[in-house]
Amino acid sequence: MKKLNYALTAILILSFSAQHTAAAPVTDKVLVKESPMTDAQKEARVHEISRRVEAIKAIDRSKLSREQRKELRNELKELKKEARAVTGGGIYLSVGAILLIILALIILL
Repeated sequence: MKKLNYALTAILILSFSAQHTAAAPVTDKVLVKESPMTDAQKEARVHEISRRVEAIKAIDRSKLSREQRKELRNELKELKKEARAVTGGGIYLSVGAILLIILALIILL
């Protein structure tokens, strides 16, 4: 019985102990919002981004050098980040959060 109590105590202590994690500073210009955009500006910017993405997809990449293909990939990644930042991204839930919500619903109902 003592071993079980020690094991449970150790599990509780380890699961509730705080771990320090430092986040990287946000230096990306896309993620830092300088000024709020109106809905018309957001829609226009998303339209520009989609036109640029279509233009990139229409390019024959077999004739490009390796560096040029890499630049195109990086540009597509940046455009994707900017589009997410402009449109608001969305709501993301972790698996743990979903489990807690389901558990709370089960307990309440």
